[in-house]
Amino acid sequence: MKLAAVAFYGCALGLLAVGLRELLTGFEENRCSMTYMYEYPEYRRVALPRRVARLFPAYGLYLYGEGVYAQETRDLKLTGAPVLFLPGNAGSYKQARSLGSVALRKAERVEGGLHFNVFTVDFNEELVALYGGSLLHQTHFLHESIKAILKLYKHMKAPPQSVVLVGHSMGGVVARALFTLPRFNTNLVTLIITQASPHLAPVLALDPYLLDFYAAVRQKWVNQGNKLRNVTVLSVGGGYRDYQVRSGLTILPCPSGDLNKLSLVATAVPRTWVSTDHLSIVWCKELVLATVRAFFDLVDPQTRQFTESQEKKISVLKHHFIRHTVRVLGESQDISMPDFPEAWSEVNTLRLAYSTPKEGQIKYFLFALSSRRKAYSHFYCRSNDLEMTGWVYGCVKNGSSCARVVDLSVGTELLPSYKVLILTLTDLSAVTHLVVSASNLNGRQFTVECEWQRREFQTLSVPVPHVWSSGLTASDVVIHSSGLLHTVRLQHFHQVYQAFRINIASQCKVHKDRMPSVYRLQAPWFREDSLTTVGVPSVTEISGMLHTSRPDSDSDALLQLHTAPNCQYKVSIRSSLPGVLGQILRFCGLMVPVYTAVTLLLASEGQFSSILRSRQAADMSHVVSKGLQPLKVNLPVYILHILLSYSWFREAWSILCLPPMDALPSTFPDNAFNVDVAPVEEWPHVLSPLLYILGAAVSYWGTMLLRLIIRLLSLMLAPLHRPSVSRHCGTLGLRSQVFITLCLIVVSMKSCGGLAISAAFLVHLYRVLRLQMTVRSLSHMLNLAPHTYKEAKNGTTDTESLVKSSECNGTPLLSECALQEVKDDLQLHLCLSSLFMLPVLLGAPSFIYWIRNLRYSAQLDPDPCWPLTVPLIVVYMLLINCNTLKLSNSKLLPLTSCLPLPLAITMVTFCPLHLYRVSYFLLLALVPLALCCPL
Repeated sequence: MKLAAVAFYGCALGLLAVGLRELLTGFEENRCSMTYMYEYPEYRRVALPRRVARLFPAYGLYLYGEGVYAQETRDLKLTGAPVLFLPGNAGSYKQARSLGSVALRKAERVEGGLHFNVFTVDFNEELVALYGGSLLHQTHFLHESIKAILKLYKHMKAPPQSVVLVGHSMGGVVARALFTLPRFNTNLVTLIITQASPHLAPVLALDPYLLDFYAAVRQKWVNQGNKLRNVTVLSVGGGYRDYQVRSGLTILPCPSGDLNKLSLVATAVPRTWVSTDHLSIVWCKELVLATVRAFFDLVDPQTRQFTESQEKKISVLKHHFIRHTVRVLGESQDISMPDFPEAWSEVNTLRLAYSTPKEGQIKYFLFALSSRRKAYSHFYCRSNDLEMTGWVYGCVKNGSSCARVVDLSVGTELLPSYKVLILTLTDLSAVTHLVVSASNLNGRQFTVECEWQRREFQTLSVPVPHVWSSGLTASDVVIHSSGLLHTVRLQHFHQVYQAFRINIASQCKVHKDRMPSVYRLQAPWFREDSLTTVGVPSVTEISGMLHTSRPDSDSDALLQLHTAPNCQYKVSIRSSLPGVLGQILRFCGLMVPVYTAVTLLLASEGQFSSILRSRQAADMSHVVSKGLQPLKVNLPVYILHILLSYSWFREAWSILCLPPMDALPSTFPDNAFNVDVAPVEEWPHVLSPLLYILGAAVSYWGTMLLRLIIRLLSLMLAPLHRPSVSRHCGTLGLRSQVFITLCLIVVSMKSCGGLAISAAFLVHLYRVLRLQMTVRSLSHMLNLAPHTYKEAKNGTTDTESLVKSSECNGTPLLSECALQEVKDDLQLHLCLSSLFMLPVLLGAPSFIYWIRNLRYSAQLDPDPCWPLTVPLIVVYMLLINCNTLKLSNSKLLPLTSCLPLPLAITMVTFCPLHLYRVSYFLLLALVPLALCCPL
């Protein structure tokens, strides 16, 4: 049985390792370009009012500068447009140097002295993603910083009235939290850009303050969002390289129909097209350039400050972050057509492929619509001339010239290798001809390819393989390319747990210079496109995964192929087991720690049952392996989930004042802003047995590691202790228990609860180490006992010391029975140590936060551990003296052994989104156990 358990949990650990490897490394290489400073960066501290400095001693406000600009702004008499950078979890205020340096370099090339003043906030690199007690503190300091920044411009005739915020990670959440402050003037901030900010939900809910903070922000932006429609917010997710904050969490929760809130992934940003990790999104040159270009376009040339026009802001952001069109909405462009016939060529074929000569010339191609309207549905045109100017026009022809010209190139989209324009012929009823410009007056060479298309003939559908086919089956489709654009509809590909390897092989009969192919994987319901550029011919593999699930049943993921003409493309789709495991951990990884705690809790139930049945403790590895009980745990949870779909059960649930059942954050982008209308996702419940197995594997091998560490530590500490053969080694007397308990309670009240809980755990760990040393000492002595006993008969050894009886049951101290008693106590306390460690780990973030801020305050306020500190310390101290003999004689043990299973079910029901609740449920199981062991 032991070998079977090792093999089973070894395979489970292997699956977990494969999923983690895919989650952490299974993505493209970092293709971001680094941003560099050409001069030494300087951070000039901005003096704040004494009241603010006294309230926030750990925080600071700085102005970024370099070289001459830093010297010019030494006296803080500023004339630029203010931008404030907010660092995220454990982020440094110096991360603003990428944004500040690029903005400064670009301003040097702009006429009229237009520039930006980039400020940055020092939040003392606090771990606000793990400890939410300082989030409101940061929000208030941000408010004071904005007011201090605007005061620096009072000497101007037309000073700025607002500050643009750029927030990274939790800094973006703090930026939105500004509007929850009762005295905050919403006109002070009208534009927010966030980078990898988890707006939808916290990554880990390790304390209630973090969830309360999110609840307040959500309530303000969802329930009162109509009052904030004048605030433009852009949220950019990092993509699959960012395993710390998945891009699905960066969706902005806001009322439907609010067009001023945009959410997207960095892979879909024009001129960027790369995935960024959680830190590189700050310095990724491609994304920083897009942000700075947007800033310059957002400045009103009259006031040289950011525009107040909502239409202007949203059109500029869409231009730079969503669809890099020929020009920003509202801009006009003069249209002039040559009147000499040599510049015109009429195209009567179905396709045009033209390469400009080295010599500069004026060239226009004319396409008649009259003969194509019925036969074709679309007109497709592309050019690798990436200058975003007008190049496709509609013409109302009168005789030999155009009586009226309409610029149709507004809808041009920029792809990595060329610009593309797709026109729907039904929308062109007002024009008679299409005109494509191929002029190269400056002598640059480029290629233009255009064709008439019938969309239904160039759209194929292929069902994707089953998610658990593990790559054994494939879905293939062959495209005999007679066109420049093909779309493959991936049927049944719409869930985030699906992952595929899509192999695309291109073959061409005639090898000549061709424009590269661009493959785009699209989710029609969210801007999470990923683009791949390859040469022709080629064999390419791309990953098919989603950041969000589809919100309806009418759409599937699309694979758009911008192909080369007269080539064959074979698309092969296989399911990827590592990718599926990675996606499961990406979206449901929060449930693995919960199931780890459940396994350890049920292991304690097995240990108590063993003591009740045989008055002996079972081996730790055995009881942990028996902690995997998916039928007993998951089945009631799933039944409860089904019952909650009925209104009568929900009413009864609310009458009992029970909290809502925890469910993972919605992966439906359209309904993410409102949990009341978001569709229920069944797949996390279906996969709960797999998550349970992974959590059990963590607990099994974690306890093995704990045993190994205890053995090594006992070997190191053995020389410092006299050998003991008593099961009472390491116990505490009544006075010692009371003294240590009171000291730890005082420590928790005056400093940090996490510190006191950790200290109590170390005291209990010392008891386990002494038991381990006693087991080793007894084993060695029993190996020598026969020789010693013979020597005693000869009168060379005192036999009385060897046969002295123990106080408990008369068992000789040197006997196999005595050794078994100490082993039983060791197994019991190993089981308790694994449970005791969970509150320590869950309280570690607040403990670390307290250590890092110790120079500012000796007491952690607020302390998320305070409701648990005193009862946990008392329980830890009482259980130090516990042994199997006391437990087996206790009348409370039968009742105590019945508690872990209902508590485990309750834990799975209420803890996935509230990890801090795990400690409360463990306390409920430990208090009756402590009562079983009298002082």
